[in-house]
Amino acid sequence: MRDHPLLLFFLGDGVQVSRPIVWLIGFFAFLNVYSIQAVLPMVMTDFAATPLQAGLTVGATVLAVGLISPFMGMLSDAVGRKNVLTVSLFAMTLPTALIPLTHSLNALIALRFLQGLAVPGIVVVLIAYLGEEFRSNGMARMTAIYVGGTVMGGFCGRFITGHVGHWLGWRSAFVLLAVMNLAGALLVAWRLPASRHFVANRNIQGGLHMLWRHLHNQRLLASCAVGFCVLFSLVGTFTYVNFLLVAAPFQLSAAGLANVFAVYLVGVLVTPLAARPMERLGFMKALLWALATSAAGLLLTLAPNLWVVIVGLAVCASGVFLCQSATISAISTNVTEGRSLATGLYYMSYYAGGAAGTWVVGLAFEGWGWSGSVATIAGAQALAAVIVLLIWRPRT
Repeated sequence: MRDHPLLLFFLGDGVQVSRPIVWLIGFFAFLNVYSIQAVLPMVMTDFAATPLQAGLTVGATVLAVGLISPFMGMLSDAVGRKNVLTVSLFAMTLPTALIPLTHSLNALIALRFLQGLAVPGIVVVLIAYLGEEFRSNGMARMTAIYVGGTVMGGFCGRFITGHVGHWLGWRSAFVLLAVMNLAGALLVAWRLPASRHFVANRNIQGGLHMLWRHLHNQRLLASCAVGFCVLFSLVGTFTYVNFLLVAAPFQLSAAGLANVFAVYLVGVLVTPLAARPMERLGFMKALLWALATSAAGLLLTLAPNLWVVIVGLAVCASGVFLCQSATISAISTNVTEGRSLATGLYYMSYYAGGAAGTWVVGLAFEGWGWSGSVATIAGAQALAAVIVLLIWRPRT
């Protein structure tokens, strides 16, 4: 327990790139991305929207992350990791502060898109930073700590908007998030050490050549495809389950929905603890087990009992977080050049999957209800397992 990132935040760990600051970067990167999910029914009512239209406020953010990720990787290769990372954290504050002033659904979607544009400068650059500073030594452990921070950030974003929205309205919740974003940017700018092993690469032609090589790396492309399926399932699940839970027989309030997202805390505990077993098991087997676990939890959400649904969501989410940790670690281990660009390609595919999930799962929800959504999400997870078995299998 002493190695858990929450304790390390207070106790310190004595390494130059501290685990607490890596955890905090993951936290602030994802504080905003899914924060609107807990208040989607309120947004739908406020703007007289359908579930699919309200779901686009989630899809716009993840789409923006996917579109800008590869370019942010090339930018950080040229100008440095910490510069891009800290500027991106500050850039997140402005659209978040403007969201409470919106008076149309289109304006809200546009600002959510702008929020998403700032995220790759945090997540893509940090993974490249960790790959350079830690090389193979401790990379899986640091990645697991980072993923644990993203999980807690994702939970807190939803928890804050849900509870503040319940008492003061969903717009007031985003005022608080804007203040937190600013504080987080200042803290990271102060505490994150400058890169020790970064070597600038301003050769655009070389970057395009590296892109060409990455696009012919089957194992990297398979990782990108798995990432697409993984976030497809996570975003699809946690966007449209809200509409299931506000309807009969559950009839939860916004605060109740926020409490349901406490299932994310299971991921905060499980992901760092799974780092060493994952290394022993191997990334391919670990990913297959994680996919099977997530699918089993998803099926539990079909039960007409709130507690069974909550357990199912906890299992489903934990499996997805382990999938992400295994995939990121595999990329960092197998890709030895152009790490930032490779990570950018992964996140482009990963968040494209999230955007597709808000659309495809939304169509399934409006057509066949929650059971249609579950079938669609399970199909994406099965596709990921097939890709892993075909391409990630160790070479003989």
